[in-house]
Amino acid sequence: MSGPPEQSDGVRLSELVALMSLGADLGLGQPMEHALRQCLLALRIADRLGLGEEERGTLYYVGLLAWVGCHIDAYEQAKWFGDDIRMKGDIRRIDFGGTGAVRFLATHVGAQRSGLERVRVTLAFAAAGRRDADVMIANHWYAANDLATRLGLGEDVRRPLFQTFERWDGKGLPTGTKAEANLLAARVVNLTDVLEVYHRADGLAAALRVARDRRGTQFDPDLVDLVCQEGAALFEGLDSATTWDTVIHAEPSLARTVRGPALDEAFEALADFADTKSPYTLGHSRGVAALATGAADALGLPPAEVTHLRRAALVHDLGRLGVSNAVWDKPGGLTAAEDERVRLHPYLTERMLASAAVLRPYGQTALQHHERLDGSGYPRGVGGEALSVPGRILAAADAYHAKLEPRPHRPAMSRDGAASWIRAEVRTGRLDAPAVDAVLEAAGHPVRRRKEWPAGLTTREVEVLRLLARGVPNREIAERLVISRKTAGNHIEHIYTKIGVSNRARASLFAVQHGLMTAGEDGVFTP
Repeated sequence: MSGPPEQSDGVRLSELVALMSLGADLGLGQPMEHALRQCLLALRIADRLGLGEEERGTLYYVGLLAWVGCHIDAYEQAKWFGDDIRMKGDIRRIDFGGTGAVRFLATHVGAQRSGLERVRVTLAFAAAGRRDADVMIANHWYAANDLATRLGLGEDVRRPLFQTFERWDGKGLPTGTKAEANLLAARVVNLTDVLEVYHRADGLAAALRVARDRRGTQFDPDLVDLVCQEGAALFEGLDSATTWDTVIHAEPSLARTVRGPALDEAFEALADFADTKSPYTLGHSRGVAALATGAADALGLPPAEVTHLRRAALVHDLGRLGVSNAVWDKPGGLTAAEDERVRLHPYLTERMLASAAVLRPYGQTALQHHERLDGSGYPRGVGGEALSVPGRILAAADAYHAKLEPRPHRPAMSRDGAASWIRAEVRTGRLDAPAVDAVLEAAGHPVRRRKEWPAGLTTREVEVLRLLARGVPNREIAERLVISRKTAGNHIEHIYTKIGVSNRARASLFAVQHGLMTAGEDGVFTP
């Protein structure tokens, strides 16, 4: 068991924005890197148009951020359309001009509902749903604009984001802006989004066909003509396995690095982005991060580890974007298939953060927030020494905070009820006792006061020292304390250094002289 891997404090702005695009892909029912490929295609069109560096920069960020707001009202989407992710995946196959919108609504309103229930939802949608649908478009822009602002992007990016759902023929939303009144970045991204879907699914011919079919209605005719003229050259290598690196390196102008307090603020923006997926999780990630940070401080973790843990806690639930609100907001019990989708979300978080080397360590910690010491957690079912100290703290903080929040299948617990529940999780061997005590202390619960040990020893080092003094081998020390043999060895080296001895016999004398051998014979100290 060890702390987080070492990592740089700086993250490129392009990496943060690209990370958000991966979350948007999940929420849109697209494979991750859809937006990255869309962005590359947009930049290739920019090259053919001879756009300057500033215009390329605008197009770059609009291409990555255009769809990030589409999960903000997933709760309402699921209410009307069932599986919100499936619904948004189907949208890209529909031309909403003419009768397209009517056909789409006829097949998707009340989807996955049976008989009379679907009729009821359809009638309700006829009365209020169309208004809700229009409001959703405005909400999507609002969320994307908010994220762009918090990441420090200017009006040149945010104005085209407002036109994400506009059309060349003026039949789009929210204002019905027509033709060249739609900014070029919005027109290009509107086109490349659909082209990427058709090209990935059905090849070049399908992409060119949909461009021609929607020429002059949804799409700018001149852009369609350019795409058809350039043909295969525009799409060459678009499905490359190295799309992430290609997009990051394609960032126009001087790469901007976010670090220090600005990086913490960016991670808070990512936390808020994930938590708006469901009304039941609003503020969850910030709350977990606050508890985890307080617990890490109480346990004496080094400042770098505390910072790492706070950031990992802020982004631990990004993978929730890949699970439908028809699952998250379901009032009854989950089916086996739905439960499997829930169990996938920590893995999705880890895969998103693994895209960039500088973000990967946060994902490795975030992955552990539903793992348990006894191996009964998910997604990997690992336990014991496979769980890091930050991972154990995050698991305890997430478990406690979740109990304080309402869920569609249960009310929120009281603070005392949540504390009793999480202490029971310790007794059953599922959560780490020091981590839980520290989380409860951070939450303001009365806990047993931690004693000041001689020579600056920590409570864990006292536990190791007592076992060492009794002649327990390193391997067994590790097994009893559920740590790795390497960690046990490191503890012993630190103990010898702090108390100024070099062997077990002298360490045992120190332990006796300082009254450290008076607890039970099981070798585990309980403060």
